[in-house]
Amino acid sequence: MDIISIIIIGIGLAMDCFAVSVSKGICAKKFFFWHTLRMAFLFGLFQAVMPLIGYFAGSSFANQMMSFDHWLAFGLLSLIGGKMLYEGFKPHNPDCATPNPFKIGSLLPLAFATSIDALATGIVFVPYPLLIWKAIAIIGFISFIFTFLGMYIGIHFGKRFHLKVEVIGGLILIGIGLKILVEHLFY
Repeated sequence: MDIISIIIIGIGLAMDCFAVSVSKGICAKKFFFWHTLRMAFLFGLFQAVMPLIGYFAGSSFANQMMSFDHWLAFGLLSLIGGKMLYEGFKPHNPDCATPNPFKIGSLLPLAFATSIDALATGIVFVPYPLLIWKAIAIIGFISFIFTFLGMYIGIHFGKRFHLKVEVIGGLILIGIGLKILVEHLFY
């Protein structure tokens, strides 16, 4: 796996963060830098830590996975991508009823929920132990940036446009899964 693939996986995983932050931005009256920074930090942190947990869990049985790790990576990324495609085509209705959507108590469940996919993705990196630290740094940073930008876009443009970013993220993850499978089967 190369750095470009990790960046693309990071972008695919960050689409959930982006979609949630756009929704939160739609509900916000104006852009608050510190609220946005807190949300971006939490989302980026969870997106970075969860693949690391998945990697360590998968590493404990890495030797048994060597013969089918490419199929597992393809299956996990396709499953996550398919879930994102499904969510992308559901009707969108941002929940603006939360009194203060930027409190830690409101953001932690969202950060956890958006990072569940990243937990499963950590298993994809088991065959690449030298890349895991770069991967979590890249994934966390991309999620941070996408969350920050999502808030800004949601506040300024979200009420006018409904963006189907989950569909894009789902297609990206399925494409990376196919790439891993093809590399292992034919090279």
